[in-house]
Amino acid sequence: MRISVIIPVCNAEACVTNAVESALQFEEVYEVILIEDGSYDQSLRVCRDLEQKYERVRLFQHSDLRNHGVSESRNLGIEKSCGDFIAFLNARNHYLPNRFDAEKELFENSKVDGVYGALGVHYHSKKAKDKYHHLYKNRLITVCEKCRPESVFTGQLTLGSLFGQLNVNTLTLRKEVLIKKMKYFFKPIPFYADTDFLLRASFYLNLYPGIISSPIAMRGIYEPERTSIIIPDEMSPASKKVGLWKELHEWACKENSVPEEIKVHIRRMYHSLRIGDASFLRKWRMIIKYLIVDDTIIRADIYNSNFRESLFR
Repeated sequence: MRISVIIPVCNAEACVTNAVESALQFEEVYEVILIEDGSYDQSLRVCRDLEQKYERVRLFQHSDLRNHGVSESRNLGIEKSCGDFIAFLNARNHYLPNRFDAEKELFENSKVDGVYGALGVHYHSKKAKDKYHHLYKNRLITVCEKCRPESVFTGQLTLGSLFGQLNVNTLTLRKEVLIKKMKYFFKPIPFYADTDFLLRASFYLNLYPGIISSPIAMRGIYEPERTSIIIPDEMSPASKKVGLWKELHEWACKENSVPEEIKVHIRRMYHSLRIGDASFLRKWRMIIKYLIVDDTIIRADIYNSNFRESLFR
């Protein structure tokens, strides 16, 4: 195996070395591609030092040297990669020694386009744990049970928490098939870009479960750095979900191979989330409209759960 590990780097001077060295522990890792994404700290200097220190590390920046976000950085990494397989790693995360154990066996089967595993949580200090444990706990991000590749897309799409969750940091893809089957990789949408990619990838590619009962990578939780700039997030959780489902709705409408019942489900999810995100008067106008044109959006729990709690606020 020749694996290209793609690491977008933005304001991660304190942790990117740990991420890189966790990837370099594997003989199967052919290269680690760092995409420095317009950091305002010393990340670029650290990345240059890592490129000088390790011959398997390659550093790139966007042509205008500005910040483009994690999606476009990963896309640039895919473009620059030379390996036969693609894996991703956030600069604040790290791989565990078992990261590619399942992949080495499963990819011997040419029908396997990708392999996914479980992601754990690692607190890098007591302060980080004290501050963030109530949010992340010791949660394992994984799927609930092993399933056939044809069930991964519908499982994510329709079952939600009953299916579980995939994570980009524990996904390995066969590069040739990825490029051949997917027209777009990561879309530059502000929220849920990973979810959008994972859903589309599971539609086009045959994704198989690897190690899902224990972590193969860890999400790194650090205490806030004093130099960090906090940008207020004024968008509600409902608005963020509307953006994701709008992207999925537009994709499904253009993709002829998506079954009609899946297109209908995506459309209903999108419109039900729009109801939940609407103002009070507009919300009720939309409810009346959909009671007439598609009452399943209003009557079915899977959809009305997206707006029930907001009806009288």
